[in-house]
Amino acid sequence: MNIKITSDSTCDLSKELLEQHNIAIFPLTVVKDNQPYADGISITPDEIFAHVAAGGSLCSTTAGSVGEYQEFFAKYADAYDGIVHINISSEFSSSYQNACLAAEEFDNVLVIDSRNLSTGQGLVVLKACELAINGSSMEEICEFLQSFVTKVEASFLLDQLQYMVKGGRCSAVVALGANLLNLKPCIEVKDGKMSVVKKYRGSYSKCLASYVKDRLADRDDLERDALFVTRTPVTDECLDAVKTAVNQYGDFKNVYWTNAGCTVSCHCGPGTLGVLFVRK
Repeated sequence: MNIKITSDSTCDLSKELLEQHNIAIFPLTVVKDNQPYADGISITPDEIFAHVAAGGSLCSTTAGSVGEYQEFFAKYADAYDGIVHINISSEFSSSYQNACLAAEEFDNVLVIDSRNLSTGQGLVVLKACELAINGSSMEEICEFLQSFVTKVEASFLLDQLQYMVKGGRCSAVVALGANLLNLKPCIEVKDGKMSVVKKYRGSYSKCLASYVKDRLADRDDLERDALFVTRTPVTDECLDAVKTAVNQYGDFKNVYWTNAGCTVSCHCGPGTLGVLFVRK
């Protein structure tokens, strides 16, 4: 069967991976100063950071409408036997619900809730591509992904909480305490939701090295095919610390170094880095 894999722009896969696997992307909307922009097309993370650094208000993201998803699916419905579309977690956005409603207008479109975001979602997209190229049907792909999404482990370490405070996801008091104590929170995606699971203390580069070790060292429950290191801008010192730790504890066949897209950038800000992978 000829199956097309599509995803929201929130999957944060690189241009090279998208082209390699022929993945079509539906761009979510970024709102800056009450003006809409297409994620990754008419606005970039660097532009978001520059806007906020210059004193601008925090940008936000909105889901695609049912009509927009219908237009998107219509581009591919006639050319393929089936379309499998993978959304950001339904806990973070109404994208999944809207895409499901749009899919009702087609007899060859199925929608999957990744229960994740960023390259955690991207790992689900790549697994769908693997299944499609190996001849799985649209229904078989979706059935497999229902259990696969529970095996994706996604987390991020934040250097600063400025964006979280501005976005109302963290109080100024908590942020002040974290700054005074030099604490770096680790946010993990569990059951489609985000929660703080640990706080590290010290320089960001030192904290990142400890974070990577905690995530990867002495674990025999990991699939070692692919690891994503996904980040907003961090210093070269931080990247070097992460590279050293990944080389020491990772042992993955493929390590993808990717930039976080507009959604993570809007909500977490610069100085955010995560390692994302799949458990057995």
